[in-house]
Amino acid sequence: MEKQERMELTRWAVKQALDAGAGQAAAKTASVRSIDVEFRDGKLEKLQEATQSGLTLAVYLDQRFSAHSTSNLDRKFLAGFIKEAVAMTRYLGQDPFRTLPDPSLYAGRESLDLELVDPAGSQITMDQRLALAREIEAAARTADPRVISATAGVGDAAGASARVTSNGFEGETESTLFYAGAEVTVGDGAGGRPEDWDYATVRFRSQLPAGAGLGANAARMALAKIGQAKVESGLYDMVVDNRVGERLVSLLLGPMQARALQQKSSYLDGMIGKSIGSTLLTLTDDPFIPRGLASRLFDDEGISARPRVLVDQGVLREYFVDDYYGRKLGMAATTGSPSNLILAAGRQTGPALLAGVNRGIYVTSFLGGNSNPTTGDFSLGVSGMLIESGKLTRPVNEMNLSGNLREFWNRLSAVGNDPYLYSAWKIPTLLFTQADFSGA
Repeated sequence: MEKQERMELTRWAVKQALDAGAGQAAAKTASVRSIDVEFRDGKLEKLQEATQSGLTLAVYLDQRFSAHSTSNLDRKFLAGFIKEAVAMTRYLGQDPFRTLPDPSLYAGRESLDLELVDPAGSQITMDQRLALAREIEAAARTADPRVISATAGVGDAAGASARVTSNGFEGETESTLFYAGAEVTVGDGAGGRPEDWDYATVRFRSQLPAGAGLGANAARMALAKIGQAKVESGLYDMVVDNRVGERLVSLLLGPMQARALQQKSSYLDGMIGKSIGSTLLTLTDDPFIPRGLASRLFDDEGISARPRVLVDQGVLREYFVDDYYGRKLGMAATTGSPSNLILAAGRQTGPALLAGVNRGIYVTSFLGGNSNPTTGDFSLGVSGMLIESGKLTRPVNEMNLSGNLREFWNRLSAVGNDPYLYSAWKIPTLLFTQADFSGA
């Protein structure tokens, strides 16, 4: 579907809903084409191409709300689908807060080129995809005789969407995405099968790192886990690898949502302007990073994007406030979801942070776990390496990190200068003092 055709169909869907009796309506038409290649143990395991298109419709009628979706974009079908959607909405309960955002929230949208589309992306051939996957898999599989299995994945996607509301919003997005990486399993000689991975996701294919490096790195990290075991429970300084630091940051986001505030399930309720962590904790949301994996000019409600300082030197400055829960709380809407999250970097390298730890745990993986947004209590499974006198000495596994977020982020004592490049969240290596681990 061409760009103009997509927008015209979306406008038409909104008009159909209004003609059927809706008081307000919003529609989004989207399509995505993706190709995935996978090699496993020297053989082609997967070759898949998929194209998906669909329309979602939100209906507002007499303080009632409903949402509907379909993959059938034939207008004859859609006419009946939309009419029925409006009719169904009449049977729902009323909610006085259900309405489209005030049009003032659509105003001031930036006209930046966020560079989300790789113009050369459509020129990539299947031979190139296959060659990259083979290169990654071969580098992983031949890295060491102890490698039991190696899987390499390569893929790309191109998507586009149009959104229209009945109260004045119109917006379009286009983007490309490319990924490559490997997963490796090794044998430890005693029946254990440690595994690890290395993947990269980018907007422009030229940003992908060398394929052989991805495969070799995945194998290296899996091999480093051979002999992993618990260490004794206790308080350890903790260094968190920049690949996995976003798991800790994510524990903050639930309590920062307006929904959690309204439902009295946030330990951050009433904390605006108050300290919630170390002065080293500065967290910003920047939707305008060129080629950013979560860059945008507007959010899912059509609210114009703005850079925001969420936490400034440990002090909470903003919540994520969507329009619906903002109305319930009497708070001005900001946005209901993060874009590119950035934890302000420090000056030391990751290895320098490690070298300064006398006894600690270097966390390279978080495994499952849970967090209570109401109390701040959390517990996460971890694996990684024991640090002794500034050196990584032996692999650690089946440990649990636990604590309470009210005081945990005050333990942040150093931040690296190495934010992870291949994620929408730019989180550097993090050092926490005296974190509570349970193990042997």
